[in-house]
Amino acid sequence: AGPSRGAMAAVAAAAAWPELEAAARERRRELALPGPAVAERVAAGGGRLPAQLLALPLLQSLELSGCPALRELGPGLAAALPALHTLVLRGNALGPAGLGAGLGGPLPALRILDLSGNGLEELPAALGGTGEPAAGAPAGPAAFPQLRSLNLSGNRLRELGPGLAGAAPQLQSLLLSGNRLRALPGGLLPSGTAGHFPLLSRLEAADNEVEELGADIAALPALKSLDVGNNQLRELPAALADCPRLKEANFRGNQLKDKRLEKMVNGCQTKAILEYLRAGGRGKGKGESSREEARKKKREKQQQKDGRDGEQDELEEASKLLVKVLHISENPAPLVVKVTPGVRDVRAFIVCCVLRGVNLRPGNALRRFLSLQTKLHEDLCEKRTAATIATHDLQLVKAPLTYDVQPPDQLKITPLGRKEIKAKDLLRQLQLEAEEQRKQKKRQNISGLHRYLQLLDGKDNYPCLLDAEGAVISFPPITNSEKTKIRKDTQDLFLEVTSDSSLQICKDVMDTLILKTAELNRFTLENKEHSGSDDDSHAHHGPVSLSPPAVTPPLVVEQVRVVDTDGNLKVLYPSKTDLATVSSLLTVLR
Repeated sequence: AGPSRGAMAAVAAAAAWPELEAAARERRRELALPGPAVAERVAAGGGRLPAQLLALPLLQSLELSGCPALRELGPGLAAALPALHTLVLRGNALGPAGLGAGLGGPLPALRILDLSGNGLEELPAALGGTGEPAAGAPAGPAAFPQLRSLNLSGNRLRELGPGLAGAAPQLQSLLLSGNRLRALPGGLLPSGTAGHFPLLSRLEAADNEVEELGADIAALPALKSLDVGNNQLRELPAALADCPRLKEANFRGNQLKDKRLEKMVNGCQTKAILEYLRAGGRGKGKGESSREEARKKKREKQQQKDGRDGEQDELEEASKLLVKVLHISENPAPLVVKVTPGVRDVRAFIVCCVLRGVNLRPGNALRRFLSLQTKLHEDLCEKRTAATIATHDLQLVKAPLTYDVQPPDQLKITPLGRKEIKAKDLLRQLQLEAEEQRKQKKRQNISGLHRYLQLLDGKDNYPCLLDAEGAVISFPPITNSEKTKIRKDTQDLFLEVTSDSSLQICKDVMDTLILKTAELNRFTLENKEHSGSDDDSHAHHGPVSLSPPAVTPPLVVEQVRVVDTDGNLKVLYPSKTDLATVSSLLTVLR
């Protein structure tokens, strides 16, 4: 008789996984397994993640996507990977019951969990599904206390349980599009209690079967972006107007009974929609004479305008936050960044792109652009410990580029606002300046580049981005070069984001940087600032234009390939799945 099925599974489970052996040997913190390439081995192992993964305790980021053989995670994952902060399991065959015992324990460091495109029919027990403790049981510590982003899109979920609020109390982004949900928030918010999801700012549930949008949606105090497009809603609750921070909402693709409201919805007029609901909507608020009078006056003013002007206003509003992606195949001279093996142990991850059509000339636009980078460094980049942004004037960048490492006594750069200097001397100079700051201000806190010196402690080599002439144009996480400095007349940017912890963090930061730059362009247009000097001599002084503003043309994002020294592709940004984190606020033309 041949070997039993169990014996065959045991042999398969112990099959060779050179990717995991290399990861263990090199003490990697990030691992991406290509689904199609490992599908046969996953199937041979019973449709589970390989047991060898449990021998990678330093792992911080794990991705396995597009593997039709992956049906469950297998036991012990949570206990074996305590440092995991990013888990991407997109487009596999997980479900329908959940994830097995794979998330049976807490993951205290997990910040990003992507389970989209699977076959889940209910939330996993660890996320408050059917396996949660019975009502009345004492609440234990949160299983995912640091979870910020949860993507459950493209599954078969019919309802949400209240356990998620306790499992992930710090959740900021919840993506539920493409499921079979009937109500929202539904069971997501525990009844009779308040204060759940205090940070949830983005909620997407488009392309479901939602028939009811509950008034308890207003119990989400931080909600900024809501997408319930392409559902079965007939009405919108007046409580939406009580969402204090709601700025962007998509209700298109529903059959609303109130046709006036539907027209606002199709025109993407979030502010007008909320004002309309606040005033009571059609057939309501009869006792509120002051509100009704205000609405009446507003209608009279609108009637004085030509209908076509109103449609044009809506078109302009919708077109201001557009981004067009220029693919490699459409670009006659695509930019390429070559990565050397040495960066792996220093600062392994880099994502780049070109952004064309930025308007930094008017007023304080340049200052605001630099300020938004500072804010991203403080918040999303976690004071540059998670990632670092560098922005360059594309016209001053000489391609091809190389991402490399150099010893501190050999790396030379002309830092912003300084003369050319070796990296070791620059850090010593910054350290002395930091000490002087402490003495003058008589406090431990320091500002500027001085705050980031400790990020290079213990490094024998420093990361750097070199241009075609061998000049260093970026020295992350410390500074850029004066050689490619952005000025008021800069229109096209080369953007880079680097990290020593995660490729996904680089992509998330880049997504947000592009979104914020698009918002900056819109703000500049709407405020009709004239071209004046704020801190750069390249500005042109002129009178304020009184003519109507033109529609903001879409920013163009050119894909940039990051390859190894043999030319093999490592990263392409933006890919088809990139910019998804900001899709509710940004229209991407691909």
